[in-house]
Amino acid sequence: MNVFTGLRVLDLSRVLAGPYCTALLADLGADVVKVEPPGGDDARRLGPFRDGESVYFAQLNRGKRSIVLDLKEPDGHAALLRLAAEADVLVENFRPGVTQRLGIDHGTLGTAHPRLVYASISGFGQTGPMRQYPAYDLIVQAMSGLMAATGTPDGPPTRVGESVGDLMAGLFASWAISAALFDRERTGRGRYIDVAMLDSLVSLQVTAMSLLTATGGLPGRVGNRHPVSTPFDTYRTADGLVAVAVAGDAVFARFARLVGRPELPADPRFGDDTARAQHIEEVREITERWSTTLTTDDAVKHALDAGVPAAAIRDLAQAVDSEQVRDRGLIGAFDHPVLGRTPFLRQPVRFGDVTPPAEASALSSPGLDEHAAQVMDQWLSEDRRR
Repeated sequence: MNVFTGLRVLDLSRVLAGPYCTALLADLGADVVKVEPPGGDDARRLGPFRDGESVYFAQLNRGKRSIVLDLKEPDGHAALLRLAAEADVLVENFRPGVTQRLGIDHGTLGTAHPRLVYASISGFGQTGPMRQYPAYDLIVQAMSGLMAATGTPDGPPTRVGESVGDLMAGLFASWAISAALFDRERTGRGRYIDVAMLDSLVSLQVTAMSLLTATGGLPGRVGNRHPVSTPFDTYRTADGLVAVAVAGDAVFARFARLVGRPELPADPRFGDDTARAQHIEEVREITERWSTTLTTDDAVKHALDAGVPAAAIRDLAQAVDSEQVRDRGLIGAFDHPVLGRTPFLRQPVRFGDVTPPAEASALSSPGLDEHAAQVMDQWLSEDRRR
């Protein structure tokens, strides 16, 4: 759905958080111009590689155009200012203070172009005692409380298995940009957006925060189980593990019938979520007495037939090849001059009945400086739509 057709985005960001944000905008039709330094985005040199080309960079920068500008040189700086005058949105993820030194900060550009929506993504935000500190996903996961809550009770804190600090910051930034653009339609003025990776991860922990507020304590590392509800964990089967998620009394009643114990809801030990959580080992024993007699596939089938949420544990290859994911059209593809036909993960939101087929093409990722002449001609020479 090309809701952002005609929207012009200057992307000064690199590696992950900012490029993920602008990829989401490009997916919805925005004209994203990736402004790269003379050596290119560092992600061009990050693996995995195929035939010398970064697959990581290609998938993350789909649908964008590239122009090289040396912002420390007068010509490059002047070109950036001319492009900024024609942009709707600017996204950057320099360390705080760098844009001021380069003369491309929001105070400078926003004053000259009050309709500009300017988004800064950083590890710790534009304010606070840590604003100048470098940040990587591992660091913000460690600081956010998320790592302390991830892992098994007898093991060390564990990083979540994806760079969620970067990705959530990029996601929140794209959401905020959309909100700022909506506000601009009413007010005629752009906004400055300050997104921090640490803030993004702290804000996700709604269950842990509710426990901290209610009890003054935290569950710590609980493995795969839920800190409040049970059975809500992975359980042994005859050939592996099954994930079972029971929250609330109605689902527990269905679960009790599923495992052949319909009397359980009347037992005070299992009468509500709180009571069940206090008897977690007994619930596990009851669950595995049922699940270990079945294969994982059979356990999932019986549970779903009974109205109890359950699933086998899949890796990404299995997930993207599943009938459900294929039906939802989450995997797109583009033709790359080196990589050939390259799959990528589409933005996941469905807009009504607008459902692109999984085989539909997208614009490829750009070669370094591939679109310099084209961008300068189109952005600076064409009639501006607004």
